[in-house]
Amino acid sequence: MYNKFTDEKAIVCKGNNLINASYKLTLGEQRVVLAISSMVNPKDKEFKDYYITINEFAELMDINLSSNTGLYTRLKRLSGQLLSKRITIHEPDGDLQANWFSSIKYFNNEGKMAFSFDPKLKKYYLQLKQYTKYRLKNIAGLKSQYSIRMYEILKQYEKIGERTLTIKELKDMFQIGVNEYKLYGDFKRKVLLPAQKEINKKTDLSFEIEEIKTGRKVTSLKFIISKNPLVASNKKDECADVLEEICAASENMLEHDNVINDDYIDKVMFLFDEEITRKEAEQILKVANNDINKVKEKYIIAKQTNGIKNIVGWIIKAIQDDYKTKKRTIPGWDNTYKRDYDIDDLEQKLLEISKKASVKTEK
Repeated sequence: MYNKFTDEKAIVCKGNNLINASYKLTLGEQRVVLAISSMVNPKDKEFKDYYITINEFAELMDINLSSNTGLYTRLKRLSGQLLSKRITIHEPDGDLQANWFSSIKYFNNEGKMAFSFDPKLKKYYLQLKQYTKYRLKNIAGLKSQYSIRMYEILKQYEKIGERTLTIKELKDMFQIGVNEYKLYGDFKRKVLLPAQKEINKKTDLSFEIEEIKTGRKVTSLKFIISKNPLVASNKKDECADVLEEICAASENMLEHDNVINDDYIDKVMFLFDEEITRKEAEQILKVANNDINKVKEKYIIAKQTNGIKNIVGWIIKAIQDDYKTKKRTIPGWDNTYKRDYDIDDLEQKLLEISKKASVKTEK
């Protein structure tokens, strides 16, 4: 197996819009993209050329190296196909269509290849604010192209613990055509269940699926995501370790509410997809009396709420007023939630709360 897929230090870090993009790659092509992605330093300001050996490329593409007949011809054909593969990223002002790579160069005498990412993808790999990261070895054992995509899509929401997608959204992400798997039963049998079986058996994630119906038809899926107890014990993924500590943190709260532990601040900052400062994390902890589970609970509500402009002020108000979600019944739908607070009223108070938080943290 290509060595980066067993390397503890090989980490893939992608912007969330890239995780949710629409594209279709073969299993081998995904392995190549992920192997090259793991070489990117998200702190860089510009892309570099990323190198793998020709033998490594062949291994990732599952080509038998023992057969020398037309080997380089096949490799160049496959790299040419990869070079032509497009990705559609849904941006706020419209869809961006780009190729994964702008160029792939062979160095025949040196036995290596240089990959150059399309410059349009720079903001989805470099200087990231909202992103998903995981160790490359976590997906090393996955043998289905859909399993890898499903893993990334669910990994993005691991902190939240659940994610709901319509069948249409999921098929769009996988670029499954309108004539493929027309029946939900076929989609479930050919795509969902094999991916679930592989992910639950071989990765640090585990998930269950709840079907949401409109009338008698399954139209959406709710994925219940958790850390995989069968695999996680063998992983040294620091991100997963932090999440585990967050879940247990309320049992070990500080004795004095007015004392904020630096480690707790780090955990709150890690919890948020949005970029927040240490002072903001400290203010949230003070309002929550160091109860990290309470912060997580309100953050889950926030992720289910549209139109939040000031996440820090909103969370502070949610903790103070103890916002909750409650189920309601809509004909033909399951698992639908309704807010028991007025969003317009809250938005009017956000600026005042933010100013107060800023004054307190500066003291």
